[in-house]
Amino acid sequence: MRCPYCGKLDDKVLESRTMVNGESIRRRRECLSCGYRFTSYERIDEKPFMVIKRDGRRQPFDRIKLEKGIERALEKRPVSTSMVEQISNDIEDLAIKNGRETREISTTELGELVLEKLYAIDKVAYIRFASVYRHFENLDEFITEVKNIEQRGKNNE
Repeated sequence: MRCPYCGKLDDKVLESRTMVNGESIRRRRECLSCGYRFTSYERIDEKPFMVIKRDGRRQPFDRIKLEKGIERALEKRPVSTSMVEQISNDIEDLAIKNGRETREISTTELGELVLEKLYAIDKVAYIRFASVYRHFENLDEFITEVKNIEQRGKNNE
């Protein structure tokens, strides 16, 4: 490994630890040329998880984009940032689990996973996300969705 201080390739590993998730290894290294100590991480380089867009294009799954969409729906709602992170973790885990064989998931499936999580946490955020995700065009579509939420609530009582 190249020393970030002097650029030489001679180093020795002082310590190796498996990270908590078991998916990476942390190594403490020391440059044999200058004595500088630094940390490196080793992980498996997997094929990226892909999202199939509505027009058929494929792009790598972007967790930041997912979190921003959830944050936008939950803006000014009584939900903590740690809850947003937990929702994102859950959705990412479900998406990867659902697309394990192909390493792909459609935006439709991904959107439905987000809606399912938001419905359980905050109905207003659910409506906000649904209005963008389902392209609501007029007030009637909002009213229909609110009535669906009310009906689901009555059916669960």
